[in-house]
Amino acid sequence: MGGNKERARERREQRLQEISLLRTIPYSDHQRWWSKETIAVVTGSNRGIGFEIARQLAAHGLTVVLTSRDECVGQEATRVLREGGLDVAFHQLDVLDPSSIQLFVDWIRQTYEGIHVLVNNAGVNFNVGSDNSVESAHMVVATNYYGTKNMIKAMIPLMRPSAAGARIVNVSSRLGKLGGRRNRIEDLNLRRKLGDLDTLTEELIDRTVATFLQQVDDGTWTSGGWPQTFTDYSVSKLAVNAYTRLMAKILSDRPEGEKIYVNCYCPGWVKTAMTGWAGNISVEDGADTGVWLALLPDQAVTGKFFAERREVSF
Repeated sequence: MGGNKERARERREQRLQEISLLRTIPYSDHQRWWSKETIAVVTGSNRGIGFEIARQLAAHGLTVVLTSRDECVGQEATRVLREGGLDVAFHQLDVLDPSSIQLFVDWIRQTYEGIHVLVNNAGVNFNVGSDNSVESAHMVVATNYYGTKNMIKAMIPLMRPSAAGARIVNVSSRLGKLGGRRNRIEDLNLRRKLGDLDTLTEELIDRTVATFLQQVDDGTWTSGGWPQTFTDYSVSKLAVNAYTRLMAKILSDRPEGEKIYVNCYCPGWVKTAMTGWAGNISVEDGADTGVWLALLPDQAVTGKFFAERREVSF
């Protein structure tokens, strides 16, 4: 068993080294479908993975809108990137506040008329190390799942027509995998429904997280068959993964020139404030797959889950 873990660790380290090398290779001219007029919005981008995603997208030549709940913190993060010569704008955004989202939508429409890329990075996790408290479950689900869903619904009407297609990238986690061997929902029937695009609906996803939160409130969640590690975070990311697949299916019917491609990815255990700085992956490598998905020349990729630039199962 120890040998298998060591080999898995070595393979991951090798893959991260490959990714670090890929990040240094510029896109060729025929691969660049974007320009300075390409607008990318990154939520929760005042620090951590979101900040690095914003930095890398701007370094590739896009115009990036950095967002933060705290206006002062967001302005400071934007100043740092601008001083580095990057084209970055800022607007306050709280993905939990409908009025804040509407103000943001109005500002985007007036300032840029629309956007081409949306990266849903805003998220929270209150468990560190071996902790598995669900004390903040309502906040975690509201931010990670409903915040992501609300932003997607708000931004879709602003996605600008393009031959390359607009892009939505949801930052998620392998902790929310349906098929995970150690950290999955025990209810086989529910897993099948969530995993089958023919039975997957927004109502089913909402009902699943609502059932979990109800059990948190009445104290029965420990016997509810939910994931055993970082339970509230895992449930919220499972919902994000399911919603990614659902939206990709719904949006697949859009005509050519108005396509929107939706994918999600796991950045890994990144060394940021969210992991208590205990992660084993650099923020640069953690952001890489999200940036890669946002800029992917092969725009037909949609409804997929990635980690380290490779597709993984939901």
